[in-house]
Amino acid sequence: MRRGLIARSQDELPDAVLDARLARLRAAMAAAGLDALVVYTNNTRPAGVSWLTGFVPYWSEALLVVPRQGEPVLVVALTYRVKTWIERTSRVADVIHTPRIGLEAGRRIAAVKADAAVGVVDLDHLAAGIADDLAEGGPRLALTDASELFARLRAKADPTEVALATRAASIAHQAMTRIARDGAAGRVIADVEAAARQQGAEEIYIAAAPDLAADARLRRLEGDVALGRAFALRASVAYKGSWVRLVRTVHADDKADRRDAEAFAAAVASLPDVGKLAAFPSWLVEGCRTTQPLDALMGSRIAPPPASLPLPDLVSVQARIDIDGAPVLFGAPALLGAPGEPAHLLASPAFD
Repeated sequence: MRRGLIARSQDELPDAVLDARLARLRAAMAAAGLDALVVYTNNTRPAGVSWLTGFVPYWSEALLVVPRQGEPVLVVALTYRVKTWIERTSRVADVIHTPRIGLEAGRRIAAVKADAAVGVVDLDHLAAGIADDLAEGGPRLALTDASELFARLRAKADPTEVALATRAASIAHQAMTRIARDGAAGRVIADVEAAARQQGAEEIYIAAAPDLAADARLRRLEGDVALGRAFALRASVAYKGSWVRLVRTVHADDKADRRDAEAFAAAVASLPDVGKLAAFPSWLVEGCRTTQPLDALMGSRIAPPPASLPLPDLVSVQARIDIDGAPVLFGAPALLGAPGEPAHLLASPAFD
C-alpha cells in the first residue's frame, strides 16, 4: 500500500496528453483488428493504466477497458466510497465497483460485441481467476496478448513523460543529499525517505549495502544496522506514476567519486549499445514496457530480451565498478537519444 500523496495535476499531466495517447492506442488497435484492450493494474503493476488515465492505485486491483470506439472504463475491486477520489485523480468515462473485475469487464465488452477481439496487456501475468472471469463474462470473446502492441506505443516517451521522470529524478537526487556519512543505517534511510516525501514523492523504497567491504548486494534492511566506511543506497522513487532509481556510494573519508561517476555516465551514454556497461563486473538496465514500472530489460545476470520487444527510451541503469579491488555502486535514470545521439543521465549518481 502506498503512503505518499496521490494527486492529479493538469499542468503536469494535461487531458490533451492522455487523449493523444489514447488516440495512438486506438489507431494501433484498429491496425491489429482489436475491438477492445484490457490493462490490469495494482500497486506493483500500475504503469499501463497510469500512462493511459493518470490513475495510480493505493491498493487493490482494477482492469481498464479501452474500446476501439468509446471512452475507457475502469473496473475496480474497491468500495464505492473511493469513487470520487478515483474520478478526481484519473481520466476515465466511468468507474465500476465489483469484487469480480474480470467478470464485469468481460460482460461490458461482450454487451457491445459478443465475439469481440480483445487484446490483454501482459496476458501471461494476468491472475488465472481474473482471466477465467473474463472468459465467463464473455464466452465468445477472443483473447490475445497485446503486450508487444502496447510496448511499441510506450517505447518513445512523450515530453510529458520525460518531464515527470525528470521530476522524479530530481526528488531522488535531492533526497540523497540528506545522506549522512556516519551513524546507523536506519537513521540515514529515514532522512532520505522523509526528504523525498516532503518533495511530493508518491512512494520511495530504499535498499542498502551497509558495508561494501563485506557485501555489495543492495537489499531492504530490517532493524538498525551499523554502516561501514563505504556503503551504498538505492532509492526507487515514484512521482505522478513515473518511477526512477538512483544509486549512490558513500565513503566515510569523503573520498572523491567523480572520476568513477564519469566512467558510469560514459557507459550509459553509449546505450542502447551495452559494450561499455558489459565491461563492468555487473550492470542492469530497467524500464517500463507494459505494466511493471521498472522491469529488468538487459543486464549481466539476465537473459537477452526478446527481439520483438523494443527498448524504451526512458530507463534506469545500475552498475558496479571495482576500484582498486573495492566495489563502487552507481545508478541513475537516463533518456536514450535518437539514433546516433548519446543517452544522457537525468540525475547525477555522484555527490556535488
